[in-house]
Amino acid sequence: MGSRTDFERPRLAVGVVLPPLALLQTKATHRASSGAVMNDLQTLVLNADFRPLSRFPLSSWHWKDAVSALVLQRVNLVAEYDDVIRSPSRAMRVPSVIALKRYLHLDGYPAFTRFNIYCRDRWCCQYCAEEFASSDLTFDHVVPRSRGGRTTWENVVTACSRCNLVKANRTPREAGMHLLRRPYRPSRRELAHAAAPLAREQVHHTWVDFLYWDSELEE
Repeated sequence: MGSRTDFERPRLAVGVVLPPLALLQTKATHRASSGAVMNDLQTLVLNADFRPLSRFPLSSWHWKDAVSALVLQRVNLVAEYDDVIRSPSRAMRVPSVIALKRYLHLDGYPAFTRFNIYCRDRWCCQYCAEEFASSDLTFDHVVPRSRGGRTTWENVVTACSRCNLVKANRTPREAGMHLLRRPYRPSRRELAHAAAPLAREQVHHTWVDFLYWDSELEE
């Protein structure tokens, strides 16, 4: 969590002077008892309809970015952590969930990233059909770049290191290899179904309702 998302974190305009609240510092770290697994406190970011702006990667900001957005009145506070941050004149709890005040319209297609390529292909090498951990995967240009191939959804597939090495600077036909399926640009909804959902114990309890309320029900 806390990965780069398709929207920008708050940035201060030139000449804007923030009150002490935005300069708060904390020694708080995420407690193991909270059930979330992260190196630092993150704030879940929701659209104005109270749905996450992005699920893969999950839309979250560092808590300091969230505080800045609150001070700039760009977001509403939805939920808080127990951790307290202090300035010389004020104290507040770290925001755990915020929501944009204005609805942000997102297109129907996800960002073209390594993670989303793996997600589309189900972490499966498109040449040998074996599943691998992300650390054992790479991506391959079906038509090599040296042959005019472009770095696009329609020309990039997930591949294991061995198959990528065997294919080398050749097309699948030249290498005698067969693609499991032709690469394509997926929709956000498709990736949402393809990626494994975060386990409830991996996120703070204040996030759960916003991540699972519109999930498909199991029989």
